[in-house]
Amino acid sequence: MLKEKANIAVMVSGGGTNLQALIDAQNSGILHSGQIVLVVASNPNAYALTRAADNGIESVVMEDEASLIPILQERDIDLIVLAGFLKILSPDFIRQYPDRIINIHPALIPSFCGKGCYGLHVHEKALDYGVKVTGATVHYVNEIPDGGRIISQKAVEVQEGDTPEILQRRVMEQAEWILLPRATEDISAEIVKGTKA
Repeated sequence: MLKEKANIAVMVSGGGTNLQALIDAQNSGILHSGQIVLVVASNPNAYALTRAADNGIESVVMEDEASLIPILQERDIDLIVLAGFLKILSPDFIRQYPDRIINIHPALIPSFCGKGCYGLHVHEKALDYGVKVTGATVHYVNEIPDGGRIISQKAVEVQEGDTPEILQRRVMEQAEWILLPRATEDISAEIVKGTKA
């Protein structure tokens, strides 16, 4: 039986700026084939939990994967969006949701990705390397960190005088907050239409 909307769980670890971009997309109608029904935080102090509460979205703090799976199953989750989630999911967990877990990475994969490349570290590496263009990538999650099939990418120019913090903000505004809601909507639409494998 086809659903009206795909049930989405968003997994976070920190401030939840990408979660907010998804909430804003849902409120504005950009994200209309799916609905965020659960926010999962790896950190009990994550500000993302406040964002969830402010928007009437149920949230849980993840203790471990084994206890999370029944929670996702009870809520009939169709799609998991990693939005600044700093834990590496186990291959066992990923196998439960093949091609149903996506992640946003703040660089143009295959550059500046893999183990240890997250948050500000990514932008520090990009500046140290001297690249003129960086960006963001939405990709499917597999057992290799940042190794899943690419869904979409958007380039962002590096400017003279950029600090990691300035570059991080520009990549969020010009790439992450645009790409992630679009990809989430596209995949949700496939799930609802029954065309998603």
